[in-house]
Amino acid sequence: MNNNITLIISAIVLLTACTTKNKKVETKKIPSYPITDTIQQIDTYFGTEIQDPFRWLEDDRSQKTSDWVDAQNKYTFGILDKIPFRDKIKKRLTKVWNYEKESAPFQKGNFWYFYKNDGLQNQSVLFQSDNENGKKAKEFLNPNTLNSDGTAALGGVSFSKNGDFMAYGINEAGSDWQTIYIKNTKTGENLTEKLDWCKFTGMAWQNNGFYYSRYDAPTGSELSAKNEYHKVYYHSLNTPQSEDKLVFEQANHPKRYMFASTSDDENILVVSVSEGTSGNILYIKDLRKKDSEFIPLNTSFEYDHSFLHHSKNKLFIYTNLDAPRYKIVEVALESPTQENWQSFVPQHTIDVLKNANFTGGKWFLNYMHDAYSKIYQFSEQGKLEKTIDLPTMGSVSGFDGKPDAKEIYYSFNSFTYPTTIFKYNIKNGTSELYKKSKVDFDSENYETKQIFYTSKDGTKVPMFIVHKKGLVLDGSNPTYLYSYGGFNISLNPNFDVKLIPWLENGGVYAMPNIRGGGEYGEEWHKAGMLLNKQNVFDDFIAAAEYLLKEKYTSSSKLCISGRSNGGLLVGATITQRPDLCAVALPGVGVLDMLRYHTFTIGWGWAVEYGSSDDSIHFDNLLKYSPLHNVKEANYPATMVYTADHDDRVVPSHSFKFVSELQRKNTGNNPITIRIDKNAGHGAGKPTSKQIDEWTDIWSFVLMNMNEEF
Repeated sequence: MNNNITLIISAIVLLTACTTKNKKVETKKIPSYPITDTIQQIDTYFGTEIQDPFRWLEDDRSQKTSDWVDAQNKYTFGILDKIPFRDKIKKRLTKVWNYEKESAPFQKGNFWYFYKNDGLQNQSVLFQSDNENGKKAKEFLNPNTLNSDGTAALGGVSFSKNGDFMAYGINEAGSDWQTIYIKNTKTGENLTEKLDWCKFTGMAWQNNGFYYSRYDAPTGSELSAKNEYHKVYYHSLNTPQSEDKLVFEQANHPKRYMFASTSDDENILVVSVSEGTSGNILYIKDLRKKDSEFIPLNTSFEYDHSFLHHSKNKLFIYTNLDAPRYKIVEVALESPTQENWQSFVPQHTIDVLKNANFTGGKWFLNYMHDAYSKIYQFSEQGKLEKTIDLPTMGSVSGFDGKPDAKEIYYSFNSFTYPTTIFKYNIKNGTSELYKKSKVDFDSENYETKQIFYTSKDGTKVPMFIVHKKGLVLDGSNPTYLYSYGGFNISLNPNFDVKLIPWLENGGVYAMPNIRGGGEYGEEWHKAGMLLNKQNVFDDFIAAAEYLLKEKYTSSSKLCISGRSNGGLLVGATITQRPDLCAVALPGVGVLDMLRYHTFTIGWGWAVEYGSSDDSIHFDNLLKYSPLHNVKEANYPATMVYTADHDDRVVPSHSFKFVSELQRKNTGNNPITIRIDKNAGHGAGKPTSKQIDEWTDIWSFVLMNMNEEF
């Protein structure tokens, strides 16, 4: 539910000007919330009756829901507009955001490409050049020209083997739905065809076309109707989508994902089939043989496997089969099934293999050591050759290129180390600076430390803490605690421009690597999923308690935040510990744990959460489901945020949750919701919307901590 969105707000009225830490703030009771009707809706699960009085908010196409959204936004922005330092925050965010951002260059055919954003462009632009240095580069694809508000985003690109054609996906208004187009790289012109109703797909080239995945056109709401019967098709250039050839489906299993890829030489087609967000079966087809059939490499959905490379009739697979920290295995095409797999690079004794690339005759392996990157170079035969030096604790991407490349590029960044691109000479094993971001931020004034704290059951959990040098631990520092805790997703040190105003204003940023993530491999993931999900909330609460105990902050100066599965994390935390913090930000969260699987692709998360269709998992889900555990209490100032085009975690989760909070909050802290229009789960959100969103977030947080900016 990945790589790294839309927010919410509050109903407190601090009518004084900005206040300092030590000044008392004159407050006034918050006005009444907008009226939210209730209905008589009772569902019975295994003999237990569950009321769902806000079920009507699930209908995203009704006028009544639309009116409710408008009323809640009017209420929220009526409060935000009164915050005296809001414009000042926006000006600073706009200034620090306004720097040139550029990706590492990559070669496809006779051209070089790179992404670039001048600073405040809503979407990055893909440039094309005759050389790797980008001289005389020209715009090749500019998503900003596709509509006026920048909400058309580039969802991915894929080039034909000779580089003459590029397939690319466009997502509108933040939706996961994608339309695929094809561009001639020599002329820059689009071909006439377009491919509709694509979702969770690659574009895997082979000969005069490519393989891709799509659903049938949805019946009912395209933003909330359940997605089923994913299929793989082959599209030939210059033909309409109606003539695409169905290549792979499993009609008896409508709730499965199908994702196709091809080897660099286009000889092998690999289809990954999964029933959810973890565990898959790989099917391969030798395209050199006219009537070859798909062969399953494994038979169980228990483990994760990814295709890496094909060479000399051998496949190389990344897997956690008998290796919870992941390894690479070698698979002979003549006997490819699982029992014949041979170890190529065994799992590391401590660290987790995050990904691997074969380029320039070498393997480059990216490991996580306590959640930060370590890069190793291996020979073509899988022998360790060297460790690649990195500037500090941080994150690396890149080391990808042609099999015969002589030089490749990689990007490095960390919390206070802006993204920097390096060129790596494969023969000499040396790195040189290629391009460094120029950000209006003095990183020398800040420090990052990694500590290990103890969770409720005695588990040691790492946490990164970032702040100004010389921070006084007196319990008065505004602190922003962010985490995720699920789906094997790892939180790594990354430079995030939106944190700059917070850090400059004396704020502390804390990011614990709680269970449910992948920082320590599959065992760490499993310790925070299904019946173990409470460990995730315990780890997060323990992180907050560590910050309080060590006097980084106090409950009145603590904000907790998370998005998507992290929105669930925040929702569960405030229903279990409403006294823990001053401000809570559950973003685009999975908050109705009894019905999440009935919308779009929510069914795919049952491998992570369990489903209310099962009695054991129903009992477990009911214990922590944020929507179903809202009780009468004095809740922290809570800013729920979502978006009207979020078809990953549908906004009704947030609608229903905030409605319950508003009617059961016994205190005067504001409970509000910020509902972004023409936006989705987060990917591809235009710069202008991100700046607006974070302006409102920081304004809301500081206001409810009695802080100034």
